[in-house]
Amino acid sequence: MVSCDSKKSTPKAETISYPFFVGTYTTKDSKGIYKYELNEDGTFKEIGLQAITESPSFISLSADKTHLVSGNKLDPKNGTLSSFKIQGDSLIPQNVMDSGGVNPCHVTINKDNYVLASNYVNGSLGLLHLNEEGLLSNVLNVQQHTGKGITPRQEGPHAHSSYFVPNSDEIIAIDLGTDQLWFYKIDKESNTLQPSEPKVLNLPEGAGPRHLTFHPNNKWIYVLNELNNTVSKIERLGEHQYELKESITTIPKDFTEASYAADIHISSDGEFVYISNRGHNSIAIFKTDSDDGSLTLLGFESTRGDFPRNFSLSPNEDYVIVANQHTDNLVSYKRDAKTGLLTFVDEIKSPTPSCILFQ
Repeated sequence: MVSCDSKKSTPKAETISYPFFVGTYTTKDSKGIYKYELNEDGTFKEIGLQAITESPSFISLSADKTHLVSGNKLDPKNGTLSSFKIQGDSLIPQNVMDSGGVNPCHVTINKDNYVLASNYVNGSLGLLHLNEEGLLSNVLNVQQHTGKGITPRQEGPHAHSSYFVPNSDEIIAIDLGTDQLWFYKIDKESNTLQPSEPKVLNLPEGAGPRHLTFHPNNKWIYVLNELNNTVSKIERLGEHQYELKESITTIPKDFTEASYAADIHISSDGEFVYISNRGHNSIAIFKTDSDDGSLTLLGFESTRGDFPRNFSLSPNEDYVIVANQHTDNLVSYKRDAKTGLLTFVDEIKSPTPSCILFQ
């Protein structure tokens, strides 16, 4: 007699999902930082509110991904960073520290847990450190940018983002107000930011640089310019040696309504560059030239919402997730790794999303 449970059952294939956090503006219905999952088929699952905190507009992970730091765009007279411990489906507050300036709009953390805060309103770069317990230090050092541009929004310096150059100890800070890239290094003995020589690289007047992305060959850098809706290719000639090569539009030449370039990312193979346009409400898709790094426009994909402030490629790069700030929705697209093109998959409500961060 054969027992009914003697047959071996076929184990179910394990499903893969990618959790991610969403930073927001708490100006309407949002209460802070939220969490979602991207399923294997590109659909969304809502996990829920993780931390109640005021306008965590940009968020970043610690080197070991056990802590999260947010830049809090509270008001034009204040600037703070908040630290949280990632514990299951919750974020446990650790501490809140000054950012070294006013209105931090970008935060980045390197392998040594040095934290850079780009303070937009007054145009400064603040240096902090995150310890093993996830506590932020006081501001260790501040570098104040100077200068202005030619447009009304460039009445003074506006530090918009900063980056640790891969395989290097260099730092590139982007200033929208001065149309410049600023270069630094960290002196670990004194815990200070030290300006490099040359100190800046000038971009076209009125460009309003906002974000950048590094080509994996570490030779080409693509800088996204918010105010004139262009992307500039920068060539790295050597340590602290950079040269502007070309700038091309990120929106159709016949589009005459207001639009502001927002975010930029490159695929890990260096084949495709993606850019979000607020106003045109699109993702611009570019192909890179393997010989000289120049960009060729392949087309535009509608973001199915208004004001796509931020977007991200999924960890396996099969999908692109877009955050539409004004229409309170996240949208997922299947990404064709061969052609670079995007196909709509799913969308989900999300209150005033401004930053997507995969865990």
